[in-house]
Amino acid sequence: MVRLRVISSFALACLAVFLGRPAHAEPRAVIELFTSQGCSSCPPADKLIAEYSRDPSVIALSLAVDYWDYLGWKDTLALHGHSMRQRAYAKARGDRQVYTPQAVIDGVMHALGSDKAAIERAIGQTQEQRSSLTVPVTMTQSGDMLTIKVPDAPDRIGTVQAEVWLCPITKSVHVTIERGENTGHTFTYTNVVRRWIKVGDWSGKAETFDVSVKDFQNGAIDSAAVMVQSGVSSAPKLILGAAQIPIQ
Repeated sequence: MVRLRVISSFALACLAVFLGRPAHAEPRAVIELFTSQGCSSCPPADKLIAEYSRDPSVIALSLAVDYWDYLGWKDTLALHGHSMRQRAYAKARGDRQVYTPQAVIDGVMHALGSDKAAIERAIGQTQEQRSSLTVPVTMTQSGDMLTIKVPDAPDRIGTVQAEVWLCPITKSVHVTIERGENTGHTFTYTNVVRRWIKVGDWSGKAETFDVSVKDFQNGAIDSAAVMVQSGVSSAPKLILGAAQIPIQ
C-alpha cells in the first residue's frame, strides 16, 4: 500500500563515456525517486529506477528519505535533506503530496514511483508544455577536476534565476533489511545520491564551474550528476538542464 503524508513544510548519461568526454547534454528526463528501505511499497519502484538508469536518455536518481525510520528500521542511505527536498517540491507544486515511492519528473510533476506508464506520461507532458531540459549542460572529468559548462540560455527561456547542483552518486548499493516492513529482504538501490553540493548560481549567461573530485570522493562515489534548476533549494522548480558521468 502506498503511504501518503501531507506535510506543510520542504542512467548514467552514457555507459560508454570516457575520461574527459562530455556527458550526454540533452536528456529527455530527470527522474528523482523518493524511496525508503522502511516502505513495503518501494521495491517495485526501486527496480523501475534501475531499469531507467540503463536508458542513456534518462538521468534516474534514488533519493532515500528518513521519515519512515520510526517504523523500526533506520534507512542506511537516507539523508534528511532528501525529505526536505521532497516536501519543498510538494509545497512549490501546491498539492503538498509527499509519499513513497514518489517519482518527481523534471522538478515539476510527480507520479507513483512504480507506475512506468504514469512516469512516461509525466515525461511527455513536461516535454510538450514546458522548457524543461532545454539547456545543454555538459560535464567532463580531467584528472581530479570536474568541469561543468552551462551555456547561454535559449531565447525561449528568457530571464531566469537558477542554481547549479552537483550530486555525487553510488551506482549500486545492496542492503539487507533487518527490521520493519521489509525484514529479511535484500534490495539493490541504484544511482543513490549521497550528497548535494551547490556549485553556483546561473542567470542565463554562460558559466563554467570546476569542482575537485577530492572534495566529495569517499571511496564509494562512482558517478556524478549535475542539475541546473530554476528557483531555490527551499522552492525548487523546473530543471532546465542536467548531465551525468561516471567518476574515474
